[in-house]
Amino acid sequence: MMDEKQTFEGVDLEEQQQGQEWEEKIAPWKNQITVRGLIVSLLIGIIYSVIVMKLNLTTGLVPNLNVSAALLAFVFIRFWTKLLHKAGIVSSPFTRQENTVIQTCAVACYSIAVGGGFGSYLLGLNTKTYEQAGVDTPGNSPGSHKEPAIGWMTGFLFVTSFVGLLALVPLRKIMIIDYKLTYPSGTATAVLINGFHTPKGDEMAKKQVHGFVKFFSLSFIWNFFQWFYSGGGNCGFSQFPTFGLKAWKQTFFFDFSMTYIGAGMICSHLVNLSLLLGAVLSWGVMWPLIQQQKGDWYSADLKESSMKSLTGYKVFISIALILGDGLYNFLKILFYTTKNIHDRLKEKSPNAALSRQNQPIDEVERNKLFMRESIPVWLACVGYVLFSIVSIIIIPIMFPQLKWYFVLVAYVLAPSLGFCNAYGAGLTDMNMAYNYGKVALFILAALAGKQDGVVAGLVGCGLIKSIVSISSDLMHDFKTGHLTLTSPRSMLLSQAVGTAMGCVVAPVTFSLFYKAFDVGNPNGEFKAPYALIYRNMAILGVEGFNALPHHCLQLCYGFFSFAIAANLIRDLGAPKIAKFIPLPMAMAVPFLVGANFAIDMCVGSLAVFVWHKLNDKKAGLMVPAVASGLICGDGLWILPSSILALAKVNPPICMSFSAS
Repeated sequence: MMDEKQTFEGVDLEEQQQGQEWEEKIAPWKNQITVRGLIVSLLIGIIYSVIVMKLNLTTGLVPNLNVSAALLAFVFIRFWTKLLHKAGIVSSPFTRQENTVIQTCAVACYSIAVGGGFGSYLLGLNTKTYEQAGVDTPGNSPGSHKEPAIGWMTGFLFVTSFVGLLALVPLRKIMIIDYKLTYPSGTATAVLINGFHTPKGDEMAKKQVHGFVKFFSLSFIWNFFQWFYSGGGNCGFSQFPTFGLKAWKQTFFFDFSMTYIGAGMICSHLVNLSLLLGAVLSWGVMWPLIQQQKGDWYSADLKESSMKSLTGYKVFISIALILGDGLYNFLKILFYTTKNIHDRLKEKSPNAALSRQNQPIDEVERNKLFMRESIPVWLACVGYVLFSIVSIIIIPIMFPQLKWYFVLVAYVLAPSLGFCNAYGAGLTDMNMAYNYGKVALFILAALAGKQDGVVAGLVGCGLIKSIVSISSDLMHDFKTGHLTLTSPRSMLLSQAVGTAMGCVVAPVTFSLFYKAFDVGNPNGEFKAPYALIYRNMAILGVEGFNALPHHCLQLCYGFFSFAIAANLIRDLGAPKIAKFIPLPMAMAVPFLVGANFAIDMCVGSLAVFVWHKLNDKKAGLMVPAVASGLICGDGLWILPSSILALAKVNPPICMSFSAS
């Protein structure tokens, strides 16, 4: 007994010493947020806001760039400290905590550009989308449009974005420590950051930085070069008829977009092949066949852009796939979340206590540090109530169609919806915020009636989506902070600062695109497909199936059922079969956008596949850095090209192709 006692006390003493060492090494939470960190966060936030805005307004498909943001934060701060060192100025050490705070702030900034509705529900309010949806469509009532402007968009974002930050703060211990939710994206980011701040990590980071800079430069120079040949419509390398002119007319060509090649390198093979399958099925088979029914299924006198013409089939079949996939995953995550919580509640407390005793020392210390600097519950609750009151007053003034009591009900339900979404994201890494938003869209559009339904549905969708999404994102960040020993206070504050940055940066970035390019043109580069999709969802909520063109309902039933069946087979079928089942949500994107970007994504996927075959270890290390370089180089070129477009400086040459 004595030996056991001494051993136990020895272990306990060792644990205490290690815990004290950890606490001494880690800076107080106020010191984890630095001026240089905020400057770098803003810079990364601006760069990535431009990139994701382009993705939003071209295809609406945005890959997860959190890991890339952490890498870029490391690159910028190391460059910063080296410059100061050469100038003879001593700077404070760059810690993993500061790296985490910068990544959190930067991601919060560009997340507003991703989820702020600039390519979906807010853009769906503009005049061009209103006209595309059909002025004569009964549910598309006159006056149900509002032109984008920096002023009201910034105000709307400030009013709606901060509520979600406070909704789940009191539950952080339950989600991260008690339930031990994994939050795969947050964990992956933490692993990368922890890896950077080790002796071996420094050597690894140097290789990644070199790869990033090399491909960033190549991407930027390539875009600069091809700009000279794009003077006019359908000109330049982006219109190169790779597979012939007939295929080019059906959007089957490789357009040399470094952004989508990089995105294809980040996305899984299944996503990219699903995109290609959707492109072949729609532009290769369905649209040519439906075009042959012109004069029978729809009037030959109608423009192709009319919702009663071919565009109507493109839009509503896309909606059917999106809704089928969204509904299935929504119910699946809800079931999975409910079952998991029920199973945890059934666990006996002695077992839970025993499991806590058997925790590894590093996890015990992480939990202690995570809970050491608490965030007062009263502060979160008071803040939530105050922000909610402001929204309930301001939003109905900005959009009279959305009554104050709708906003009140939204904020009463938001914490429970946010909990469900954050819990599901912790288990599966799937953020279902858009699906919660779509449910709100249909309900509000139906309740508000024909006159107000479209605007009420679109704005209400944004309201719910914003709260639910930001709550989930914050939990991802708390998980990263927990694993990198970063204070929850500094994480919450950096998220708030990043959100404030995003509320200013995102509308300005969008305005740059909106003024410089022809956003919303179905035949142009910036099609903004989801703006039209979301507006038609609202019209569908108001009008029901009367909004659909002839025979479209039967096709929608078929694709909705296909989406459900595909998900069921992938989840319940044999693994050998399931891995070949496409993703319906990914298939839906090219239905409206075209096939060219899917080909770019597949080229990126092919490059990764070949690289892994040739050198698996190097590929695993370098793929994220190379992909980030390609995306950032292309994204940075958008700034000078936008300025040139605003200054009416056109490319000097038009390189186009025609039949011999």
